[in-house]
Amino acid sequence: MNIGTLKRNTDGLFTGRIATITFTATIALSEVRSHNDKAPAYDVMALAADRRSWVKVGAVWEYTSNETGEAFLSGRIDDPSLDKPLDVAIFGQQDGSFNVAWRRPQRKRAALTANEGELPPLEPATDDSPSHPGADSGDGLGESTAPAPRKGKADAPAA
Repeated sequence: MNIGTLKRNTDGLFTGRIATITFTATIALSEVRSHNDKAPAYDVMALAADRRSWVKVGAVWEYTSNETGEAFLSGRIDDPSLDKPLDVAIFGQQDGSFNVAWRRPQRKRAALTANEGELPPLEPATDDSPSHPGADSGDGLGESTAPAPRKGKADAPAA
């Protein structure tokens, strides 16, 4: 979902506005100059409420799409007014601007097996083997601990 656009201003900085239902900010990308390979490409700066200073609210790293080979930025914007940080992806456009897209975090999927996601074979159930490990044979409910029913007049055979 697109939540904003950044354009290069006269000073050469990318600035723009992002807006969601609960959060609106004027933001800028400030290039990070570092020799650390793990450093972000840009700090995300937001215009403070006094409109006279910038406050760091996040960072984005540069990645390359496996499918298209296209470069994009990905990272997080956070602010005390937010319930949770905003995970964003920033994509360059043909006119030199950037679209800022909110993205829902993806949960990591646990590997099913060591065989690249293949499920193990399902063994057929037999009368003498339980339907699944640890289960008793029979109806799957296990043995009853209830006392046996008593035979009374209602249970007596009719004469």
